[in-house]
Amino acid sequence: MDIGTNIKRIREAKNLTQKEVISAIGMGAAMYSRIESGKTEPSLTSLEKIARALGIRLAELFEADDALDEVHSYDASLMEKIQLIDSLEEPEKKMVFSFVDALVGKKKLKDALAGVLRDAE
Repeated sequence: MDIGTNIKRIREAKNLTQKEVISAIGMGAAMYSRIESGKTEPSLTSLEKIARALGIRLAELFEADDALDEVHSYDASLMEKIQLIDSLEEPEKKMVFSFVDALVGKKKLKDALAGVLRDAE
């Protein structure tokens, strides 16, 4: 499942342009384009803004076009968690997103530093 493809599919189904979504979420055009094309993974905070701009629940960004016909148990568990997060009150939701964004950022930094160290050897 490609989140960028789902975002684009939903945006087009709602007859929205990239420009309309970008202005609603306050993101740069280049960054949004990279998300839709699958070249970059959006943060949970960005996903929440995109879902809001598209007028959908956050969990819907993760649903396949044919709903959940071919979902593995791990994917189903992840979907349940995302739906629960989506149902939290706004302050709690922001706290979860901040925590996950921090962990993802830490991993990306760790991977980048490992790559630099490998190249230096």
